[in-house]
Amino acid sequence: MRKVLTAALVAAGVGMGFAANAAEPMKIGMMLTLSGPPAVLGKHIRDGFQLFVDQQGGKLGGRDVEIVVADDELKPDVALTKVKGLLERDKVDFVAGVVFSNILQAIYRPVTESETFLIGANAGTSTFAGKGCSPYFFSTSWQNDQIHEVMGKYAQDKGFKSAFLLTPNYQAGKDSVAGFKRHFKGEVVDEVYTKLGNLDFSAELAKIAAAKPEVVFTFMPGGMGVNLVKQFKQAGLDKSVTFLSAFTVDETTLPATKDDAVGLFSSSQWTPDLDNAANKAFVEAFEAKYGYVPSLYASQGFDAAQLIDSAVRAVKGDLSDKKAVGAALKKADFASVRGDFKYNTNHFPIQDYYLVKAVKRADGMYATSVVEKVFDDYGDVYASECKMK
Repeated sequence: MRKVLTAALVAAGVGMGFAANAAEPMKIGMMLTLSGPPAVLGKHIRDGFQLFVDQQGGKLGGRDVEIVVADDELKPDVALTKVKGLLERDKVDFVAGVVFSNILQAIYRPVTESETFLIGANAGTSTFAGKGCSPYFFSTSWQNDQIHEVMGKYAQDKGFKSAFLLTPNYQAGKDSVAGFKRHFKGEVVDEVYTKLGNLDFSAELAKIAAAKPEVVFTFMPGGMGVNLVKQFKQAGLDKSVTFLSAFTVDETTLPATKDDAVGLFSSSQWTPDLDNAANKAFVEAFEAKYGYVPSLYASQGFDAAQLIDSAVRAVKGDLSDKKAVGAALKKADFASVRGDFKYNTNHFPIQDYYLVKAVKRADGMYATSVVEKVFDDYGDVYASECKMK
């Protein structure tokens, strides 16, 4: 009787298409920045990801999930050590997250060369969108340049003649400048790169005042953005210079900047008021669970969980066939909270991009709101350099 029952159970498992290890919890390593002023960015990604997992009863694709969170501390050497632990000790099935581009650069090859799928929920360096692309890397955010291209095109279309560019001195900062300058054809009066994590902008603001540009374009995420917006306002520069930004005025910084940021423009592929059913449900559930307004980082974390769920479901929980899993990821068969979403040949999204501005909602909370669509179904310029193997 025992043999008959065992044979029946095995046959049932094979009939459902599940691998023998499908009964084991699927492991996902979350590599996030959770220390210092930028920690809020990692928190938003983690909370967005966890929300979807909780909505599925602790499962993704029908399989129980164990999430192992690693704080990279915004230190590439720390990230490298911790990702090796995720791969070798924890034997994770996926690595997800990654806030900053210097962290992505540190862990990208160890993860992809181990043939472990890396789901990027934020950082999108140009190097990995072009010649360095990999069949094991998929982004649920954007390629770095694209968000900044929105601001460059907006400044050009509005007829601004001069711009001052201010970003941190690392790969994402350089990508942001490249993106802005791709469309802005006016004079760049200065191009200043600060230390990553810089919180005192007095010297940079003095340079802006002296240069007298029509526009300041900046990319300063997290605590850097909070301090810059406040100091920009305190210096009175808001009265004479148009402030354009990306990842500087958003739901991670607005709780601190409040009215100082209201009316300032930014760019994004997502906002809390984006009008689609999936997004409305996401924002309502997120605010109910966590008590704060989600940012684009949270939306990207939520979509990263949805992407993994869709792929694991498509292969019926069997992760042994890497090509099948990769093909399922490439289909992106889920309802993204941003609306339009499909993968380009380099595994970065083709999607819409918007000019957005900071507003104070009727409930007293601060958020970003869509002003206008700038790019429709927009792919990044590096995809043509990607020769996917």
